[in-house]
Amino acid sequence: MGYQQIVVSLLTTLGLYVIYKLFRFFYNNLTSPLRVLPGPPSVSIIYGNLKQIWEAENSVLHEKWVEEYGSTITYKGFIGMNRLYTTDTKAINHVLMNSYIYQKPEGARYNLSRILGNGVLVVEEDKHKQQRRIMNPAFGAAQIRELTEIFVEKSIQLRDIWAAESSKEGSNGRLDVLSWLSKMTLDVIGLAGFNYQFEALTNDPKENELNRAFSTIFRSGTKMTLIPMLRGMVPVLRFLPAERDAEAKIAAENMARIGQRLLRDSKAAVAADEETGGKFEKSAFKRRDLLSLLLRANMSTDLPPSQRMTDDDVLAQVPTFLVAGHETTSTATTWALFALTQSPEVQDKLRKELLTVGTDNPTMDELNALPYLDAVVRETLRVHPPVASTMRVATEDDILPLGEPVKDKSGNVLDSIKVKKGQTLLIPILALNRSKAIWGDDASEFKPERWENVPEAAAAIPGVWGNMMTFLGGPRACIGYRFSLVETKALLFTLIRAFEFELAVPSDDIIKKAAIVQRPLLKSDPKAGNQMPLILKPVQRG
Repeated sequence: MGYQQIVVSLLTTLGLYVIYKLFRFFYNNLTSPLRVLPGPPSVSIIYGNLKQIWEAENSVLHEKWVEEYGSTITYKGFIGMNRLYTTDTKAINHVLMNSYIYQKPEGARYNLSRILGNGVLVVEEDKHKQQRRIMNPAFGAAQIRELTEIFVEKSIQLRDIWAAESSKEGSNGRLDVLSWLSKMTLDVIGLAGFNYQFEALTNDPKENELNRAFSTIFRSGTKMTLIPMLRGMVPVLRFLPAERDAEAKIAAENMARIGQRLLRDSKAAVAADEETGGKFEKSAFKRRDLLSLLLRANMSTDLPPSQRMTDDDVLAQVPTFLVAGHETTSTATTWALFALTQSPEVQDKLRKELLTVGTDNPTMDELNALPYLDAVVRETLRVHPPVASTMRVATEDDILPLGEPVKDKSGNVLDSIKVKKGQTLLIPILALNRSKAIWGDDASEFKPERWENVPEAAAAIPGVWGNMMTFLGGPRACIGYRFSLVETKALLFTLIRAFEFELAVPSDDIIKKAAIVQRPLLKSDPKAGNQMPLILKPVQRG
């Protein structure tokens, strides 16, 4: 067979394969059980309803659809793909608890793995179960209690820097709190996660390679682009170049290099702490940072060698710790400060409670004993969750039970929905957090007092913490939620005692756009990047 014949044969085979895949795709979509559900009309042959969602503030459009079409609907994704959307708590609980059936979409895992590697946020099934089991002890309440000193110490350092920066001549007390909070939480995860000093608060941000990496990875865009979507859906198209690829590659390489160094240093320190003649017993190590605890658990003689994580698996947790332990907390605290600027009476009430504490260095138990601080943190995470939604794909056919029956387009009442293998489902974190059916007509408003009398319906929300979906639920619930909560409380405790906060721009100039997390942008200046400009005034203590 000649060269040309081989090429023609290969192209013909490839063409037939593509035609077959397209036929299967459109056939499955046209015969999907979801097609009978109510929902908004598609507005684009290519993008379906996705551009509408992107152009609206995160999840606001979803909330509108629920009011118009009901709690369980279908909308159109890329090239007309049916997507299931539900705020039915029984259905969501079924999805979260059956994590082997409902997994992250392959495209989403690909995009995450480019940043995080194959860490606990990316892997599925037995691999996830193995990593989670080994990592759990590092995130228990006892461990977070020991780390609280770091949270408070770095919060005080940030407070003092803000006092100096806001009093500089010509500053008028104005600061971009988002950028500073990102530096502070990076320093915290450095110490708490790896016993490592990043010194992001004191170094020039242009000289801090991790700070640059995070700014690149999490920078929110203002337009939807086609190439990343195609690469996520069609593996053979992952060679296609996209905007910011070069920056993202450099950022990922920086994180990988730093991760290797941190892992090497931690393993050396753990070995130096050995006290049992070369055997890695549970009591063998003195270091208490997360990576050392993970290494200790992984090397313990209690764990059979076949169940241990490889060095590559452990290394993959480093960027996971860095991203999850840094970005979500800084974003949540930023939105907490924003919410407090919009509710001065809440800010005053919180400050009065915090000033009753006679120390600048509270313990975890002292922070958790402040009821109004707890209510403010809960309400922030309910109204402004860092991650607004997440996706799942069915890996096999299933029946999705409904707590609230729905009428299909023909008027038939359905108490369950058939889900086909490959079907995409959206878990609406923010929309469920702000569901009027659960929280009442004021569900979208920031009211910490609502936590004094939680509605009975909130008990049905299948979240791991606080009657909300912010940290998800089930086997894939956020492993570091205690870490995030106590760090956020330490920050607010320190900052609200020291400053009165006001928004430096009109409130309608602040918009939310998500890359991985929901970060603020100025509508009037989106090209300036993510920011939250506030005015700080020192608290005058009598």
